[in-house]
Formats: sequence, C-alpha cells, structure tokens
Amino acid sequence: MAHIALIGASGQAGSRILKELSDRGHQVTALARHPEKIAALPGVTARQADVYDQAGLVHALRGHDAVISAVHFTASDTAALLAAVKAAGVPRYLVVGGAGSLEVAPGQRVLDLPDFPAAYLAEARKGAEFLEQLRAETALDWTFLSPSAEFTAGERTGKFRLGKDTLLSNETGSRISFEDYAIALADELERPAHSRQRFTVGY
Repeated sequence: MAHIALIGASGQAGSRILKELSDRGHQVTALARHPEKIAALPGVTARQADVYDQAGLVHALRGHDAVISAVHFTASDTAALLAAVKAAGVPRYLVVGGAGSLEVAPGQRVLDLPDFPAAYLAEARKGAEFLEQLRAETALDWTFLSPSAEFTAGERTGKFRLGKDTLLSNETGSRISFEDYAIALADELERPAHSRQRFTVGY
C-alpha cells in the first residue's frame, strides 16, 4: 500500500485512476479544484487544490510516496507543477501524458501530421514541451504515460499492449480506454519499469 496524491482526481482519466488505486488498497489524497466532484471510495481523502497555487500544492503533496498528475496541460502551469512536486520532497512523479508527442515514423510526431485536429494542437504541443522538461530533469524519478490517439471511456479489460515512443495501433485504429489506461498506470506505480522514461499503452 502506498500513499499517493492524485492531482485532477475528478476528471475523466483521473476518476478512473482513482478507482483503480482505491480498488488496489492504496491510500489516496484526491486533489481537485472542486473536491465535491470526487467519488467517495475506500482509502480516498478528497481535498481542494488549485494547480496554479504552487505553495498550496506543495503543502497538499508533502508526505506522499508518489504524485500522479491527471490534469490537462493547457489547464495547468506544468513548470509550477514540477516545482511543487520537487519542493514537497515526493520521490516519484507519474504524469498522464498525451498521444501527440508519440511518433508514427522516426522523427515524425503525431502532432506534426497534416490532419492532426486543430482543436487538440495546443494541448498536444504543451504536453510535448512538458515531456522535454521532464527529460531534462535529473532530481526526480518521473514517468510519462502516453495513451493511444483515441482516449475514451470504455471497458476495463486488462488486455492491452505497452510501447515506448511509437503510437500503438491495430486494425481498428489507435485506442485505449480510461479504464485500461488506469491499470497500466497503477501497474507502473506498483512495479516501476519506466523510471525517467515515457511509455505508451494501447490495444
């Protein structure tokens, strides 16, 4: 059992990660701007936190074994988030990443494709920038888990593939459910295999 702080616990991905961690018996401090939206689950303590309040975030994160960040990159100050985790003295930082920075060919990222949806471009670019920030980080044990291109609600099957920097796809496209993504992230938390690395999950 670990003590985990989950930032963005009321979101689409965050709420599934929260349930997975609770089901596995972890103690989770679930952080969100509106804690009343956080599901009441065993081992979960809901707390109000603002990703733009660095001092408040440091206070909320202190004393945990790991921090998981499940907030949109465009809805947070990634540098401040990173600084807060370090200032709080938390040894591990796991990030719900994006698919945009994954490669479809050597040196060709998903977000650079001509048909990449304009609506998601700002989020994808900021996620890619944050990944580069993490790769330059030497004082923290971080992991950045990129989902597949289609990241949506679905089933918890436990059947998926892991990769490194290349977009995973099959005959039905590039997809992963929030529920199966949560399994992959919780597995990484419990059995670290991608220290200071990005990896990806998909069907």
